[in-house]
Amino acid sequence: MRRAVFPGSFDPFTKGHDYLVRRAMVLFDEILVAVGTNTSKQSMFSIEDRLSMVKLLYKDHPKVKVMPLEGLTVDFCKVQNCQFILRGLRDGKDFDYESSIAQMNTKMSPDLETIFLLTDPDLSAISSTILREILRNKGDVSAFLPEGMPFVHPFT
Repeated sequence: MRRAVFPGSFDPFTKGHDYLVRRAMVLFDEILVAVGTNTSKQSMFSIEDRLSMVKLLYKDHPKVKVMPLEGLTVDFCKVQNCQFILRGLRDGKDFDYESSIAQMNTKMSPDLETIFLLTDPDLSAISSTILREILRNKGDVSAFLPEGMPFVHPFT
């Protein structure tokens, strides 16, 4: 069974994230969307809210499992028996950052392979960081979220 982990803080989960998961559904037998905490960022949504929103989005997709992620992704992959890490690339800046992480992951777990997928160019400007800033200023982010995703507004 080909199992991939798609790790991230997903704060919030965007159309770009959803695009990658849906493309990966044809490549893997199972995709674990691993929702974690980025210690270098201030979270806007609780881990429980992020897990809940993403689980509801994929409730009708048996290939997609949504789980909390604590610790290193390579350790999570070992425990979950996953052979692949799925990462999205929007631009060259993402590639520079993600390739360094992939190389470190390979050093720590040589049997683990990172798979990079390019995002749709129409979605490349969307980032969770920008959406959090829009939300802080009471803006509407619904156009940047996956259709059908239940959304828990952080300020209600």
